Amino acid sequence: MFRSAAVLFVIFAIAPISAQAFQKLTDKSRFVEAVQNKELTRMGIGLDVTPDGKIIGRAFGRDVRGSWTWQDGYFCRDLFWGQRELGYNCQEVKIHGATIRFTSDKGTGQFADLTLR
Repeated sequence: MFRSAAVLFVIFAIAPISAQAFQKLTDKSRFVEAVQNKELTRMGIGLDVTPDGKIIGRAFGRDVRGSWTWQDGYFCRDLFWGQRELGYNCQEVKIHGATIRFTSDKGTGQFADLTLR
């Protein structure tokens, strides 16, 4: 399970933007405004994060599904990739233009950059 999550994060992190260019999102309304009616994409990944707390899409040929909440300034999600449970994790969210960055473990872990389309 951890290995699958690590592989996804490594793939997401290819060619990252400088960390200084990002603005941290700390409230739910700004996050929802950023992702509403947009697909989060990256090489082989297409996800929708809905305002009502759902995550749906596909990544590397497998369905992705899950749920999310906003807690104490963090995006907290419970996620499945195909049949693999990736588990619960609260993530720091930052944005720069059309790029949104999720950093696991409340900003102390690995990050994933996705494009908002």
